Amino acid sequence: MNRDWLKLRIPNLVYRIAQALEILVSLLVIAAILLSLVSVAHELGILASDPLRENGLHDFLAAAFTVVIGIEFLKMLSRHNMSAVVEVLLFAIARQMVVEHTSAVENLIMVVSIGLLFVIRKFLFIPHLDSKPSFVFGHSKPSAENEGESKMEKEEETI
Repeated sequence: MNRDWLKLRIPNLVYRIAQALEILVSLLVIAAILLSLVSVAHELGILASDPLRENGLHDFLAAAFTVVIGIEFLKMLSRHNMSAVVEVLLFAIARQMVVEHTSAVENLIMVVSIGLLFVIRKFLFIPHLDSKPSFVFGHSKPSAENEGESKMEKEEETI
């Protein structure tokens, strides 16, 4: 009996510690995003004061895309689904294409990568896999929160 109790308690304890660490990381990401917004505003001010500066737009886009990727990463941490992962990857590749000066071959690879991500999202993504309840930690039925998330995801997919 004591062994069975430990087999249930230890995974639950590890899961709760992981959740707490994930919340901590999310809070740190929020702080970093807020600090990066200051950088975006600063870059916008520099761009407005000297629009002919050679790297002004480049620096502004780099700062803005970094904030957008941070926001998408935060969504990924909070939503826990494949759609959020694909979105983060799409934004990261798009940032690389827009901000960095890459060769034609690298651009081709990035365009193919984005195309593959769209194909995965459209044809290979199975939303039911993300909304399945977890039986490991005592959730035998989907909660109202999970049902609400899946309804929102279905609405997002139709748009």
